[in-house]
Amino acid sequence: MDANNVTAICATLIALLSLAVSFLEARAVRQHNRHAVRPLLELWTPRRHGDRTGIQLINQGLGPAIITRTILKLDGQVLGGWDQPTVDQMRASLPARPGAMTVRPPRAIPVGFHSFLLSLDDFDREQHAWFADLIKRRIQIEIHYESLYGGENFKTTLHVDPPA
Repeated sequence: MDANNVTAICATLIALLSLAVSFLEARAVRQHNRHAVRPLLELWTPRRHGDRTGIQLINQGLGPAIITRTILKLDGQVLGGWDQPTVDQMRASLPARPGAMTVRPPRAIPVGFHSFLLSLDDFDREQHAWFADLIKRRIQIEIHYESLYGGENFKTTLHVDPPA
């Protein structure tokens, strides 16, 4: 083997290693970009005496959340999705009709979004004990969502079913 062959083999190896490094770097950049726009939906249940109280949907993430599916359960029974007919059916069984915002897939929830899904204005702990019990124990909500990239199947849940 002469010097020309050794030089050609070394040049080929360096080119292949450069290609591998470029491929790994591009993959890391794509993964970073996906994480840079990851949404993070949370369901909060603030109960403030004399103030607006209920179930609040918040996007704490860095990107918009695309809602793909919702599930509403009341007392362990699936009523349907968090859509207008299902929420109206649930509210009809309550002593008073709380305010509601429905989420029908596919819907984009922007960064920084925060709004009540179900709420009572001017909450009174004694007068509205039924509502506190509803949001604390009786109602279960699942929201399945994705980022703009899609395919992740993220999920946020209010009151997970107890293990059987």
